[in-house]
Amino acid sequence: MIHATLRDANISLVSVTENIDETPSGMLMHGILASMAEFYSLNLAQEVLKGMTQKASMGGTPAKAPLGYLNVRTTDAKGREVRDVTVDPERADLVTFAFTAYATGNWTLSSLAKELEARGLTTRPTPSFPAKPVTTKALHKVLTNPYYQGSVTFRGITYDGAHDPLVDTETWLRVQTELAAKNQRGEKPRTHDHYLKGTLYCSCGAKMMIECPTGKSGITYEYFTCSGRRKKNGCTRSAILTDRIEDRIDSTYGTNGLTPAEADRVREVLGAVFDQLEATTDHERALLTTQKEKLDAERLKLVQAHYADAIPLDLLKAEQDRIRATLDAIEHRLENLATSYEDAREGLDQLADILTDLGDVYTRCEPAERRILNRALFDKIILDDEETVRYQAVQAALDCVIPGHAPIAEAEASDPEDTSNPARWSAGQGSKMSLLVEAMERCGNRRPRVERLISAWNQGIREEAEAAEGADDPLIGASVEPSKRPRTRLSDEEVDAMRTARAQEISVNTLARQYRVHRGTVWARTRRS
Repeated sequence: MIHATLRDANISLVSVTENIDETPSGMLMHGILASMAEFYSLNLAQEVLKGMTQKASMGGTPAKAPLGYLNVRTTDAKGREVRDVTVDPERADLVTFAFTAYATGNWTLSSLAKELEARGLTTRPTPSFPAKPVTTKALHKVLTNPYYQGSVTFRGITYDGAHDPLVDTETWLRVQTELAAKNQRGEKPRTHDHYLKGTLYCSCGAKMMIECPTGKSGITYEYFTCSGRRKKNGCTRSAILTDRIEDRIDSTYGTNGLTPAEADRVREVLGAVFDQLEATTDHERALLTTQKEKLDAERLKLVQAHYADAIPLDLLKAEQDRIRATLDAIEHRLENLATSYEDAREGLDQLADILTDLGDVYTRCEPAERRILNRALFDKIILDDEETVRYQAVQAALDCVIPGHAPIAEAEASDPEDTSNPARWSAGQGSKMSLLVEAMERCGNRRPRVERLISAWNQGIREEAEAAEGADDPLIGASVEPSKRPRTRLSDEEVDAMRTARAQEISVNTLARQYRVHRGTVWARTRRS
């Protein structure tokens, strides 16, 4: 292309050091020299990339250290220069504060950036650019960088870093959860903010947004208005002062708590579940430890195969993500198993006391805490034309534990023969099992334990409904002590058939349902073969 351009412009290329001209031999020499230069450039790039990958695999930092760290040059025992990363003494504490502060949920990116600017956090100066305060976009990049928890990411592959982490993994994960929650629920504060913003809805289905107009006297008033009216969806709701809405919610919040009888029943059911779980802890810990060792060995073989160029980069990344996700889940579960069940029972009593008087808890909460409580318990707080407050409880916890589960409260409200309290359920008032599940997850109880709890709870409801079938006034929604199921014994023929099915790659869950046994039984019988 270069030769064609020069030729079109009537320009001849002549070199005084090489035998290059417009003759065929000169053109051949020029092509050979250009190919050698291209080979040198590509080979150099490949060698540099190989060295950077090797450094990342050993835990080093192949690029410029992020904010809070410094790139330094040291000399080893043999006098060779070593490029390493060390903690920045001026900025490391401020970066750590940024993570711990945002993990509380009381800060936004803009407010936290202003606070860091007031505390003196700036970017590192360079010969071309002076130090300047950290912007909101730069702060978001810092909070989402896994380098601060001790991981090095290079070309999409994550390695365990050799540098000192500025935050622990738990804090970093809480920050990611806060970032995702504020991004999904539409609660990003703009000019004005309120703890009900993003949760309060109009009866027409549109969100209520906050406005703060200033009167002629200079006094600023806070109103909630319907966003659907601005979009001309036919809503005729007028603006409502925030104080009036807050008073309405304060006066009706306590109707969502558990009754004392329900709280006592929850204690009984969970107490029995804790007794069963405590008996199976040692066996589960041994299985998880064995699985963790197997995954560690698999990850080591995967990296060795990548070094030998036996697998492509995209497959390595996919397998590494799968192994890391499974290991995180196993480690999280092992930490939960280390928790004392006595502490869990004590926390259960405190939680039951809280859930019986949610109104008092809500009154004592600060605005930021009220936002968290509303988000945990309700999908929507709906305000109708008569300024009556209705609550739509969160069902995501039940849906993720039991797919396709119909909530207990909705079943009661939709039953035409139940005349006990349908109005209370339809108004969103009354205890809901999803509230208990969500609260238990936030207070230390974990998903596997909640799964067993919900299973026992629903078993009691089914047995009570069967016992009350044919009665004039059945007791809907009551729970009874779950009956003990007889252990299913497998014959030798069934065990042989089960092993044959596992050899044909039939899943463990399918076999457990087919033979009416636990998944652990399937694993134990088929592993012996």
